[in-house]
Amino acid sequence: MTDSLTESEALTSTPLQGVPYWKGHGTGNDFVLIADPDGNLEISSTMTSQICDRHKGIGADGLIRAVRSERLPEGREVLTFAPQAEWFMDYRNADGTIAEMCGNGVRVFVHFLVSTGLADLPAGSTLTIGTRAGAKKVTLIGSDYEIDMGPWRKAFPERSAEDGTDAVVSAPGVEVQRGVSIDMGNPHTVVILPPGTPLSPLNLFTAPHVSPRPRRGTNVEFASLKEPENPQLPRVITMRVYERSVGETQACGTGACATAVAVRLQSGLHDAEWTVQMPGGPVLVRFQKERGMGAAVREHVFLRGPARMVSKGAIDPEMWDFPRETSDASKLLEVAR
Repeated sequence: MTDSLTESEALTSTPLQGVPYWKGHGTGNDFVLIADPDGNLEISSTMTSQICDRHKGIGADGLIRAVRSERLPEGREVLTFAPQAEWFMDYRNADGTIAEMCGNGVRVFVHFLVSTGLADLPAGSTLTIGTRAGAKKVTLIGSDYEIDMGPWRKAFPERSAEDGTDAVVSAPGVEVQRGVSIDMGNPHTVVILPPGTPLSPLNLFTAPHVSPRPRRGTNVEFASLKEPENPQLPRVITMRVYERSVGETQACGTGACATAVAVRLQSGLHDAEWTVQMPGGPVLVRFQKERGMGAAVREHVFLRGPARMVSKGAIDPEMWDFPRETSDASKLLEVAR
């Protein structure tokens, strides 16, 4: 199949087809994507969870709705400081909860916009999109997308122990560990295991226990630094992740960034580039100092990796057990018509 589709094909359908969707992934982190330029669709949390259900629905780690920023309050807020952010990534976790953003999802979102003709991104150029974690600049480099994820920060520096950690984490298959909380626009708690530690014994069928538990919950990463095989290439970090409201996923973009930050903090290594190897594949994380407000210098994190479209179809509301009292199903079908 081809990744190209005209804008009219992306946005139109017949009543028999229902609402058009695309399915895409970034290093195995997969998403259902829907174009709703004018913000007409009302997608409930129940609807999202049923669509993302891997047994009774299409199946995905999350649902992404493409809306013009001017058509929703969060997008209009982004436009006040990033007027070029025409498109807003309205992202929901698989359980229907709304999330700030998703690093892999940003790449897939931009690839979706380009594939459907909703945006143009020539090689080497940059597209700015809106998210609930602010505006994100995405550059096409070869066949990969690189995102300026913005500056990182320690989420709870006031409670950091002498070794820099600030939380206690436990999960089946690993002894109780200390973790470090990193804010990448969404929350992460990273556990760095000794170099070369295999991650396969970890049981991530249930959420790891984090104490103290952040108010908004947290994504939890377990990582280990590999011995370098080629000193000319970036060091490699292996990682597994349990995403809040989702479960273990094949990859997590913001988690890869948070993990690279935590490894640098705890190892004393200040390499500018790192390869983070996740079950779904590798991504490149790099660090670059940027001038902030006044004389302040902030360190931005950049995430580079692939994005793929794998299928397209239509959501027929009559196939889903959507609550009829919400009228969400009828509204979806009416918009499709």
